[in-house]
Amino acid sequence: MPFLRERSGRWSPPKIVAFALVSLPALWLAWLAATGGLGARPLNEAIHQAGSWAVRLLVASLAVTPARRLFGAPKLILARRIVGVAAFAYAALHLGLYVADQKLDLVKVASEIAQRIYLTIGFVALLGLTALAVTSTDGMVHRLGGPRWQALHRLAYPIAGLAVLHFLMQTKLDVSESIMVAGFLAWLLLYRLAYALAGDLGPWRLALLAAVAAAATALGEAAWYGVTTGVDATLVLAANPAILVTEAGGYKLVP
Repeated sequence: MPFLRERSGRWSPPKIVAFALVSLPALWLAWLAATGGLGARPLNEAIHQAGSWAVRLLVASLAVTPARRLFGAPKLILARRIVGVAAFAYAALHLGLYVADQKLDLVKVASEIAQRIYLTIGFVALLGLTALAVTSTDGMVHRLGGPRWQALHRLAYPIAGLAVLHFLMQTKLDVSESIMVAGFLAWLLLYRLAYALAGDLGPWRLALLAAVAAAATALGEAAWYGVTTGVDATLVLAANPAILVTEAGGYKLVP
């Protein structure tokens, strides 16, 4: 497995650990399928689990660079490619299982993708992930050149945004997990912006980023429920452990 080695030819512990971790969900899904643990609609459950892991791993791949800086572990960067390609693999599995669920009727699948906006968004995200996966090799880095390769792979952030939006739109009433993933993505975007402006961030700035991302996530959840169900946004905000609400023209924390 040459992709688990460093350029020197030595085995790479970060790559090996990353490959083992990203393989676990697939093994677990296969075990559930073999033992009847996927419920009354096994194919539908497998579709959702594969898609959920695709989004989780995509966001995790974007977290590798901040983790490398914050924990002083430069070799973590070696795991990023494996996690990113795994996100593509789970997304491809997600689509493949959906095609199987539609009895391999590709015309129907194409029609559904064209007519249902959340499927269109998910398919565009998959196309983007495909482009990133195909160009993730060292050979493609040399072929495209550093600047063009970096410009292409910066699209990982908008692709992740589309993937999270697809995750949100296909979720029914309980959007807690998809909102949490959106919150992590919001933090990563804020971190990228703050690092570009100020360089390395100290504990206080990191805490501020976390607070801003948490507040944005809570407000986003309230807005989502308000738009999709008509539920009063203040009721959704009140369900959070600690939120900011207006009172007499000011703000206070409500437990």
